[in-house]
Amino acid sequence: MLRQRLLTVAVVLPLLVASIFLLPNAGWAILMTIPTTLGALEWSKLAGYGRSSRTLFAAVVLSSCLLLVVAAAGPKFSVLTMNLAMVLFVLALQFWALAVPVWLYSKWRPSHPLILAVVGWIVLVPAWLAVVRLQQSAWLLLIVLGAVWIADTAAYFAGHRFGRNKLAPQISPGKTWEGVIGAYLAVLGYALVASLILQPSANGYDRLAALLFACVLTAFGIVGDLFESWIKRQAGAKDSGQLLPGHGGVLDRIDSLTAALPFAALVFIQPSSLS
Repeated sequence: MLRQRLLTVAVVLPLLVASIFLLPNAGWAILMTIPTTLGALEWSKLAGYGRSSRTLFAAVVLSSCLLLVVAAAGPKFSVLTMNLAMVLFVLALQFWALAVPVWLYSKWRPSHPLILAVVGWIVLVPAWLAVVRLQQSAWLLLIVLGAVWIADTAAYFAGHRFGRNKLAPQISPGKTWEGVIGAYLAVLGYALVASLILQPSANGYDRLAALLFACVLTAFGIVGDLFESWIKRQAGAKDSGQLLPGHGGVLDRIDSLTAALPFAALVFIQPSSLS
């Protein structure tokens, strides 16, 4: 399994990084609709939709993304796009920071198709918009993605090596508090090094702000991971799909990002950059 994971990363990661730096923002936006749509199909399968409903939900998610691309391309809609983007980021932040913790604590098992569709849309579309907007500063996007990936990787290895105390056994039995500690130690080290390299003359408050951002970003990533695990558990599925060898489906790889990216967008994107 580890070998498959590493091989998949070796193929996908260079292509992803090259796309971040080489594609114009509109091209990147279109490219990112592919994993978003695949994630929508996986979500609809976990929700128990039939084939036609799966297609409909994926089409709604894709159409939402494309409409945002078109709106951003027209100067007449720049203010509308800016306001809509901020609304979506705030909506996602409230969902992940308030609704999901209550959802997980209560072990809620919604079955109504419309509820699951709305939730899936909130999970996917704001995250897509965030990754598109953050790519306007390619290095910033790569640093944010790197923080989430490092936290996930450190949690995986620390949990396998030192894991004894379960984090949420009824939600995801494989996750441990030792994994969480490993994630935080790794991402704090990463944030400190990145801050020293990118802002060598920054003061102590700036360093502290970078570390605080990394901590909150990691917390959102953990919540996103646990939430997808709960949805899979409700559906009786081990993975969201089988598209990525050793990694499962698209949702299995972007679960942390769906929660972390809207928060990062709210922190870093100025309203003027959304027009």
